[in-house]
Amino acid sequence: MPKIDVIIPAYNEEAAIGKVLRAIPKSLVREVIVCNNNSTDNTAKIAAANGAIVVLQPEMGYGNACLKGIDYLMQKPISEQPDIVVFIDADYSDVPEEMPDVVAPIINNNMDMVIGSRALGNLEQGSMTFPQRFGNWLATSLIRWIFNYHFTDLGPFRAIRYPSLMAMNMEDKTFGWTVEMQVKAAKMKMNTTEVAVNYRRRAGGKSKVSGTIKGTFLAGYKILWTIFKLYW
Repeated sequence: MPKIDVIIPAYNEEAAIGKVLRAIPKSLVREVIVCNNNSTDNTAKIAAANGAIVVLQPEMGYGNACLKGIDYLMQKPISEQPDIVVFIDADYSDVPEEMPDVVAPIINNNMDMVIGSRALGNLEQGSMTFPQRFGNWLATSLIRWIFNYHFTDLGPFRAIRYPSLMAMNMEDKTFGWTVEMQVKAAKMKMNTTEVAVNYRRRAGGKSKVSGTIKGTFLAGYKILWTIFKLYW
């Protein structure tokens, strides 16, 4: 089996992070890194109690948290660095038990990156707002029109080969993280695919993106800006 590590960006997810960690298939994953993004609750304490490695990222931003997790992996000796990295959210809206399906195309079919597509799976009622669904459609349509790569979602649940991730030189610090990864995969002509994943309402708390009008607007703006920045 390849060495598979999981990165989970987390900000004030004490109601959900324990559920996420307990649901991750232990036989599949070597290590789970929870990137505590300046939480003011017990997220870090609960994550550590459930066996995760907790790294601290005081600078706010989804991308910042993911970059901190990558930095942790890069500090390992080369022989101990992972073969595959999985990203999943901390709010228990993704289904960790589906992780074998997400990594399977990399292990079995020589894919570089796999997106867990909520558009292809089942959405629990109320799990995604209309602006989220429309934004995903618009962003993936632009990627298809501009780069001729077909995606149906910018879902946070994804797996990527570690060397491919390193080659991307990821930079975005906030809401453009997922789309940056997909656009760079398209520009670099990586082998990508999607698998259907299910999606449910978050386990407590408020979404940092869709929970407010401001968050929704800023996320949409950053996603579109990232696509055109990387194009030009």
